[in-house]
Amino acid sequence: MECFAVPDLPEIRPGDDLADLIADRVALEAGDVLTVASTVVSKAEDRAADLSDFPASPRAREIAARLEELTGEEKDPRFAQAVLEESTELLMDAPFLLTESRFGHVSVNAGIDRSNVPDHDLLLLPKQPKASAERIRNGLTERGFEDVAVIVTDTCGRPFRHGQRGVALGWAGMPASRDWRGEHDRDGRELGVTVQSVVDELASAANLVTGEGDDGNPAVVVRDWAFGDHDGSDELFREVEGDFVRQALRQWRFEDA
Repeated sequence: MECFAVPDLPEIRPGDDLADLIADRVALEAGDVLTVASTVVSKAEDRAADLSDFPASPRAREIAARLEELTGEEKDPRFAQAVLEESTELLMDAPFLLTESRFGHVSVNAGIDRSNVPDHDLLLLPKQPKASAERIRNGLTERGFEDVAVIVTDTCGRPFRHGQRGVALGWAGMPASRDWRGEHDRDGRELGVTVQSVVDELASAANLVTGEGDDGNPAVVVRDWAFGDHDGSDELFREVEGDFVRQALRQWRFEDA
């Protein structure tokens, strides 16, 4: 498997056609997986915002005041308001904000970015990353690059581990996971639970090339990788009924720790 960056992408502006910009800079092949950082997708979809766009509600002021007391750092209640408006559920309100987005992704601060946003304060996640991935894929197909899968990626932390890794927010042209259940291991034992989140694994591999900070490469091509002869599924985000960690968080408050 090979991962390489799409070279020389310019600063992305609202309305830019990402498929067009990428197609001009790389010769994609059938079977390639193109990963695109959510930051540039958001910029193209005009998801930059300012704190002044989010007048603070009483709830946001309460959250900001509590976080300020806990951390000793000044917290802008307008940022808390932005997080609330970009979320469908606030899973934790201290010692940080853990939220569920409209499309099911659970992350800190609703995934709102405050870096690399020229002329604005905030960069919100794409509203519907799966639809974003589909648009980019369709655009590539129109330009003659067929059978290319697209993954919209982000980075976020993980419970129980230090550091961040790449994850998939949206995808098109491939299943989210491959199902090994019913297949057998080397000893002939039938696998009963293994479902591999390939879109997350490809996003994480690509993130080694994407990088962070001011040297980022927002689009990466994964080549010579094959899904294989497995059943696939588009399930990625757990339903609440089977998410026991989320159920526990609903009953937990920071003071109880």
